[in-house]
Amino acid sequence: MSSSSSFPEMANVTFKQFKVAYQKLLEFIVFLNVLALSGVVIVGFMSRLVGSPFSWYDEVASVGLAWLTYYGAALAAAKGAHITCPSIINMAPPSIRLPVALLAEAITIAFFVLLGYTGYQVVMILEGSTLVSLTSISLQLTQSVIPIGSALFIIAQLLRLPEVIESARGAGFIDHELEEAGINPDEARSNEGDSSFGQADSQAPHRA
Repeated sequence: MSSSSSFPEMANVTFKQFKVAYQKLLEFIVFLNVLALSGVVIVGFMSRLVGSPFSWYDEVASVGLAWLTYYGAALAAAKGAHITCPSIINMAPPSIRLPVALLAEAITIAFFVLLGYTGYQVVMILEGSTLVSLTSISLQLTQSVIPIGSALFIIAQLLRLPEVIESARGAGFIDHELEEAGINPDEARSNEGDSSFGQADSQAPHRA
């Protein structure tokens, strides 16, 4: 009995460890992207400042920005930090909240499956093509971020699925903007309720 009951606990711990490690990996990738893009921008600025700009600056910077967008989106998905409206969906009871949340997750994953497949086709079509300013860099490398970023996004969504289900069945979803700011969402909701009640009370006519 003890061994059978400990297996789900071990699996849960392993899952959480993998989720944390995956998020750390995405953070490292995004950090490298930011570092590289910052370096390119600084070098490009300095070259323009001295009057001899590099021909590859604009093209490489645009590729770096695209990479940062895709990998950053995957990191945001892993943290559940994409723009949402938790206060609206939290108004619904769990019986409605859960299917709506699962439908939203399914639509998101389906979109990135389509994007990843299309991106893979684009990469195959670009075989033999290179950057205009740097012919040593293949376009297959620069555009590989589309299928890779899509796959990373899908994995991030799947890893968050148990958390989404738990939130939908429980007290509701948390506003991650408040969480990042160090504000307790429950306290914020109660303060909003108190302030609105106070305003309504102050606007009510006073009787002598």
